[in-house]
Order: sequence, then structure tokens, then C-alpha cells
Amino acid sequence: MLAGLLFATHEADDRPGMLAATLPFAAATLIEYQARLLIACDAAQIVVVVQRLTPDLVGAVARIARRGVAVDTVRSAGEALAKLHPLARVVMMADGLVTTEGVVSALAGEGGDALLVVPGAQASTDFERVGGGSAWAGVARIDARRLRDAAQMPEDYDLQSTLLHAAEQAGARHVTLRLDDMELGHGIERRAAALEERGRAVLSASMAVRPGWFERLVLRPLAKLAIPPIARRAIGTTAVAGAGAAAAVAGLLAMSLEAPASGLIALLAGVLTAEIAGALALFRDEPALMRGSRIAVLVLPAVAALLLGHDVDAQAATTTARLLALGAIVAGGVAERAASAVQRRAWWGTAPAYLALLAVSAIIGWPTLGLGLAAIYATVTLVAAVETLRRQA
Repeated sequence: MLAGLLFATHEADDRPGMLAATLPFAAATLIEYQARLLIACDAAQIVVVVQRLTPDLVGAVARIARRGVAVDTVRSAGEALAKLHPLARVVMMADGLVTTEGVVSALAGEGGDALLVVPGAQASTDFERVGGGSAWAGVARIDARRLRDAAQMPEDYDLQSTLLHAAEQAGARHVTLRLDDMELGHGIERRAAALEERGRAVLSASMAVRPGWFERLVLRPLAKLAIPPIARRAIGTTAVAGAGAAAAVAGLLAMSLEAPASGLIALLAGVLTAEIAGALALFRDEPALMRGSRIAVLVLPAVAALLLGHDVDAQAATTTARLLALGAIVAGGVAERAASAVQRRAWWGTAPAYLALLAVSAIIGWPTLGLGLAAIYATVTLVAAVETLRRQA
């Protein structure tokens, strides 16, 4: 059984009275993000070491508990030992630590005590020094017996530091942090402004699995700008999704009133907002909203293509635009299924990219050309995805 041990004791450096663990980060709070990483590694229990319970911390702990894990707050090693399952494998994360799922997963496996370390010469001043000229990089796998050792120390000892050195004295294995993990934002941070910057780095890393040119050039920069203020203002995912739905409805209404350019721009705004809502839902562990956002991102461009084709053919008394729209939808839909089973190439099309093509073509007054280009783009993407599948078979 995997258990997480988190700390919420240090105050933020630039926000007196506020705990660093409750600073906004990645659409929630830092401690919620840490808990999310542990839950992704199948942690069934999380213990939070506190000195005082602030309203922000109480709210964060309650939201963590809603993710289906047992959550307890404790004030000492003895209390933590009493709460933890006796056979638990404990992953400890430093107060104020920012990291990625891959780093935590590497320490969450089976085995004895292990410390994530960096060379002392490369270490931040926030990383505590351990033996061998190394510094602790904020993640450790410890045996529950270390808590028993710490419980025998005076209560005024720093529990995090005490556990760290107890594991080191017990011969904990050192696991060196990779340089690229440092570049993805790994570190200890207790300043709100700097934490926001690290949040952008971690967000960018979380979206690295979506290498399409549209996501890279449009969606990622937009998400990195939008998500931090959304987190600061505690705006709910439902509210963001609602804003996207409102933009989409406005776009559909504009297209039904024969204003395709305005309608497609509004629909594109709705799709981008739905993408951001999906990113928020991912970090906040809201699977229903994440699925809903994904469905909207796929369906709205298809509806836009059909409406645009209908509008063009109604004015020209032909069926060409409708056929192009249907071709783009069929090819794009099959390509999406095929591409989901292979490693995507950066140039491959996605539903938002097709919608962007339609919007640009409508703005310049060539909607039929846009439908044709979208159909060709979707077909070429489908062929490339199928050929990739054949090579892998």
C-alpha cells in the first residue's frame, strides 16, 4: 500500500499569514497538486503534517478527500505513525515542492528507503544537504519505522528534516534527479509570484503529450496565460466550461443568422475555452468535466463544418460545400481514432486546427476553399496515421 506524507508548515515568503502549501498552483493549490501526483501513483492514504489549520488548508484537505483517498492532518510523528497503515510504503514530499508525475513515480515503487538528490554544487539553497556531497531534492521513499524513530525525538525538532536524516542514517539509496526534470520546473518554492512561473512550466510539461502544431502554437501559450489567474481567483471549472458553452452557442446562433465569419470565430473561442476547461479538470481531478470538454472539442468543429457547408450551398444552390463538409468530418473522425493509437506527428490535423482553417477562410471570404482544405488536411492526416499503424503492426 502506498501512502503520501505531505507538509504544510512553512509560511509563504511574500504572503504573511498564508501557508506556502496553499498558494495557488496549476488551477488549484500546491498541496492539492502534490496530492494529485501521489494519487496518480495509486496512493490510497495521505497524511498532512501541520502546525496550524488555516481556512485555506482546511478547504484544500477537504477537496483532496473528495478524490477518493483517506486524508488525515497530524501535528507530530507519533500522530502520523498512528494514522498510517503499518505496512504502508511512504512517499514523503517536501513542503513547497513543485515536481512532475514522473519524478514521484520513480520513488513510489517497491524497495527500501530512497532519497531523490542532486549534486550539492547544483543544489538550490532550499534543498537540504545530505551525505556524499548531495542535497535532498524534495522526494523520499521511507519506511514507516522512520516515523517511530522521529517520534522519540523532542517535539520541537523539525519533523521533515528529522525524517530525512533518519532515512539517511538508515542507509537510504540516493536517486539522482535528471537535469531535464529540473528544467521542467522541479524545485522548492514558497513565493507566490515565482510559484506561478513554475506552474506555467509544469503545465507546459503536462501538455507535452499533445504535440500538434495548433496545440503548441495556440493552445499551450493561451493556457499558460489563462490558468494562473483562474487559479488565483478560484474560478471553478464549471464556470470556465460555461463560458466556453456560451461562446459556442453564440457562434452557432451567428452561423444560423448567416454570419459565418463571426460565428466561426465565436465557435473557435468556445473550443479553446473548452480546452482550457479540460486542462483545469485534469489538474482538479474532475473526470466528468474533462470528458465533457473533450467531447465539445471534437463535436463543435464538425457542427461548424456542416453549418458552413449548408450556408454556402444555400446561397449558391449547389451541394459541393455540404459534400466537402461531410468528407472533412468523416476523414477527420477516422483520423482522430487512428492517431489515438500511435505517436502523433506535429503536422497532423486536429479538430481545433480544422476549425481554425474554416474560420480563416470565412474571414477572407473563401469558405468553400476552407472546407476543401480541411477535407484534404483531414484525409492526409488519416493516410499518415494508417500508414504509421501498418508499420507498427
